[in-house]
Amino acid sequence: MRDVRSSDRPGLATGKRAGRHSSMPRPEPEQPLLLYAQTPARRNRQILADVIALLLIAAAVKFALTVHGAIMMLAEPGRKVESSGDSLAAALDDAGETASRVPLVGDLLRAPLRSAADAGSGIADAGQSMQDVVGQVAFLAALGLIVVPVALVLLLWLPLRLRWIRRSATVRRLRDAPGGADLLALRALTGPPGELAALPAPPGGLADGWRRGDRQVIAALSEITLRRAGLRP
Repeated sequence: MRDVRSSDRPGLATGKRAGRHSSMPRPEPEQPLLLYAQTPARRNRQILADVIALLLIAAAVKFALTVHGAIMMLAEPGRKVESSGDSLAAALDDAGETASRVPLVGDLLRAPLRSAADAGSGIADAGQSMQDVVGQVAFLAALGLIVVPVALVLLLWLPLRLRWIRRSATVRRLRDAPGGADLLALRALTGPPGELAALPAPPGGLADGWRRGDRQVIAALSEITLRRAGLRP
C-alpha cells in the first residue's frame, strides 16, 4: 500500500500552514505623527511660536542681505579704478603700437608707452583686488548675520517642538496600549498637583482609588495626563 504523506494531502498541509500563520500576532499600525497639539490652547501657542520663529529667521536673512548690499557699495571705487586702469592701459598700448611705426625711433618711443600701459594694468588689478576684498567682507558679514541668529532661534525653538512631538507620540502609545490608562493615571499622580485638586476624591483619596483599580478615578487621572500633553482623551 502506498504511503500517504502530508504532501499528498494539500488541504491538510494548507490548513496547517494557515493555522500557523493565523496564530502569528499582527503588528500594530503606526500612528500618524502629530506636529501640533489637539487641544486648542496648546495648538494656538505652538502655531504662534512657529510663526514667530519663521519671522525671526526671515528678518535675519533680510537684514543680512541688506548689510551685504551696503558693504558691496564700497566696491564701487574699486570698479571705477579697474575701469580707469583698463582704459588707460588700452590707450597707452594703442599709442605704443602707433609710435612703433615711426621710422628709426619707433621702438624707442614704444618702450616707455608699453611700460606706462603695464602700470595702467597694475592699477586695474589693484581695483579688482579691492573689489575682491570688499566682496569677501560682505559675504562673511552676511553669513555671520544669518548663521548666528538662525542658530539661536533653532536652539531655543526646535528642541521644544521635537520634545513635544516625541512626548505626544509616547503618550498616545500608552493611551492605546493595554493597561495604558493605568500608566497615564500614575503619571498624573506623580506630576504637578494643581489639576488634581479639581477632581472629586473618592474615599481614601485618588492614590487609593488608583491602587484599587477604580476605573472612574483612572479615567479622570489619565485625562489629566492627556490634557497636559495637549491631546484629546
